[in-house]
Amino acid sequence: MERKPSKKKSRNKQKKASTGKEYTIIAYCFVGIFLALIGYLVYFNVELRDEYANSPYNSKRQGTYQERVTKGKILASDGDILASTETDANGNEFRMYPYENVFAHVVGYSDKGTSGLEQVMNSQLLTSHANVAEQVQKEFQNQKNVGDNVCTTLNTKLQQTAYDALGDRKGAVVVMEPDTGKILAMVSKPDFNPNTISDDWDQINADANSSILVNRATQGQYPPGSTFKIITALAYWRQNNTFDNFSFDCVGEVENGGYTIHCYHNSVHGHEDFASAFAHSCNSAFAQIGVDLNRSEYVETVKGLLFNTQLPIDLPYRKCNFDLEANSADALTMQTAIGQGDTLVSPMYMAMLTSAVANGGNLMTPYLVEKIESYTGTTVKSYTPKIYKKLMTTQEASKLTELMTGVVESGTGSALSGRGYTAAGKTGTAEHGDASSTTPHAWFVGFSNVEDPDIVVSVIAEESGSGSEVAVPIAQKIFDAYYNN
Repeated sequence: MERKPSKKKSRNKQKKASTGKEYTIIAYCFVGIFLALIGYLVYFNVELRDEYANSPYNSKRQGTYQERVTKGKILASDGDILASTETDANGNEFRMYPYENVFAHVVGYSDKGTSGLEQVMNSQLLTSHANVAEQVQKEFQNQKNVGDNVCTTLNTKLQQTAYDALGDRKGAVVVMEPDTGKILAMVSKPDFNPNTISDDWDQINADANSSILVNRATQGQYPPGSTFKIITALAYWRQNNTFDNFSFDCVGEVENGGYTIHCYHNSVHGHEDFASAFAHSCNSAFAQIGVDLNRSEYVETVKGLLFNTQLPIDLPYRKCNFDLEANSADALTMQTAIGQGDTLVSPMYMAMLTSAVANGGNLMTPYLVEKIESYTGTTVKSYTPKIYKKLMTTQEASKLTELMTGVVESGTGSALSGRGYTAAGKTGTAEHGDASSTTPHAWFVGFSNVEDPDIVVSVIAEESGSGSEVAVPIAQKIFDAYYNN
């Protein structure tokens, strides 16, 4: 007689099968968790390590690195030392800045926290790519390894020239290559001596309104004044596809909707075409242009030029501000069209915009670091030029270049003509606060060697007067230094 399996054995088999499935599920869960942890560790080391290590608030981790690695050097493009680690008589390490105040904001400081390149490249400076045998040997000998060097794009000659040219004025200067994005100089004033930052800290911070530590090149926010007419001109071209049909009779002022805009010093420019209105920086003409433009398309053009959005800048920065809307009143539109109103920009942004014009419409990603190298000079990582965004067409850039060339040849930037190099640019005289009781900011943005641009210069001198009288001579000294004039 055939014997049937007992119900008990059947239940045991089912129980074992069920238990096996549970173990399998648990095993998969553990594997999943393990892979997730591995993935996070990889992501952290690749994407977040530098961010955390470079954070000025992460002093504990930075201290751990500094116990094992002597911080590397920051070098100029010609190899000059901008920052290095030295040892005092008691064997204590400290950072030395040979150029003192000249590179203060862009190189930064590493005492009382960090700033500038000392902050954003901290992880690289505290990473050693010495050969493995040397690292192991130093570990056994309880000696510190030497950190990597950060080789910058900064040009000591142009930096010193820009620093001296700005003089005692508050403001900023940015110099960059339009076809690569390399930043050759970045000056901000007032400044400080990073060698004595610890001793000077209390004095610097005693004044709640002190802005000495602010890098005005990237963090300063200013009304652009007439430099914004570059953007208004671009908007006009996009809506009309020509400048040839424009004409305006300037009587020194223009009125719309009960609001009046005056030309600088109430100048009367008479009959103008578009090029002459731009060259003479006629406020009346451009205020009228602003009112006549299709406002929605005007706003769209401006916002497409990186206003109210993130910028490709490694150092701490502030966004540019643009508040005009399609339904804004004529009064605000007139102000905005000539670079007043609520519009705010940084000198770095104006350098980027001008670089796009000089580079056929392409904005290259600005960068300050050429490469990372070990202390023996072996290249660890190189940084290469990259297109960030096409801000305008080649034709649009060419038309703006023609207008900006006219500024130098026959307009407010004529002090740059006949210098042995060609130049194109735009001046600005930006009112701020109560215009009746404050001196305007002086602006100039432009580039040299118009046919094949070499460098872009962006200058702002706070409360210094007109752009043509103050900012243009500063830019001229920088262009002259570049061409050894």
